[in-house]
Amino acid sequence: MIGRTWGRRARAIALAAAALLAGAAAGEAREDAARVPRLTIARLQYDGGGDWYANPSSLPNLLAAIRERTTLRTEKAEARVKLTDEELYDYPYLHLTGHGNVALSDVEVARLREYILRGGFLHADDNYGLDESFRKTMARVFPDRPMVEVPLSHSIYHLVYEFPRGVPKVHEHDGKPPKGYGIFVGDRLAVYYTVESDLGNGWEDPGTYPNDPPEVHEQALRMGVNLFVYAVTSRLP
Repeated sequence: MIGRTWGRRARAIALAAAALLAGAAAGEAREDAARVPRLTIARLQYDGGGDWYANPSSLPNLLAAIRERTTLRTEKAEARVKLTDEELYDYPYLHLTGHGNVALSDVEVARLREYILRGGFLHADDNYGLDESFRKTMARVFPDRPMVEVPLSHSIYHLVYEFPRGVPKVHEHDGKPPKGYGIFVGDRLAVYYTVESDLGNGWEDPGTYPNDPPEVHEQALRMGVNLFVYAVTSRLP
């Protein structure tokens, strides 16, 4: 379970994260990183008809960027998980995306709430068309916690790379600016929701979207690195 499993990993991850954030010497960072269990991102599989499997190359590319740019060791492949799976509690970063409907049972709603309250991080990326369904779902998960716009001063925009204007824009849909919303548990940003941004598209293989220039792909990956580093460090004791 999350408390027991994460407890075994927390000290090792703290060493690597501290080396990263404190700017330790390269040799020291590599030595600390060698003690860290390999991590991955879990893609959330949900019912309701939405394409939870969208952007198939996005998470492997993001994991590669994390390996290359930080001291954290990651797997090459994403995990795929349902909220009822026991292994849900092994993943510090849960990713939800799609264009359509999200449908969770009462049991799944309770499991998602428990996962988040016990230290898990949920990143939902609206692939355009997810917004109404996702907001209704999160109102069931956290009827007592509002979803608010994450302030630009928050560390998620500054942890590794600087994003003084917030989440970057990847695709244009209807002329609206990209936004990052969140649900907080105490001071911890536990749910981060990107809208009008399409980060997952920006993580996909170059050339998947011919109109996206390389600098857009780069900005999306940089934001993803920030998200993952925050996810694994914000839950440390």
